[in-house]
Amino acid sequence: MPEEVLFESEQSMSRKDVAAYLRTVADNLEAGDAITLEAGAQAVTLEPPANPTFEVKAEREGPVDGPGELSIELELEWDENAGDADAESGELTIE
Repeated sequence: MPEEVLFESEQSMSRKDVAAYLRTVADNLEAGDAITLEAGAQAVTLEPPANPTFEVKAEREGPVDGPGELSIELELEWDENAGDADAESGELTIE
């Protein structure tokens, strides 16, 4: 299935600023509100369902024998034409 990028933004920012963006997303999710992403001339508004699939990944990219790039990826995913997801796995905890 081909992937269509609806919005993309990447920039270096402080941990405090990243936390503020994540807090806004969390507040909108908790309130059941849409999430609007804007940067320059691009913008997209998405309305996650009550129970989207939540994927968390920690990755290291680079050579096996040398330093690489570390990342934490947080992803909400849902079917445009379906109801809430019923993904089953172990319970996630983040500390």
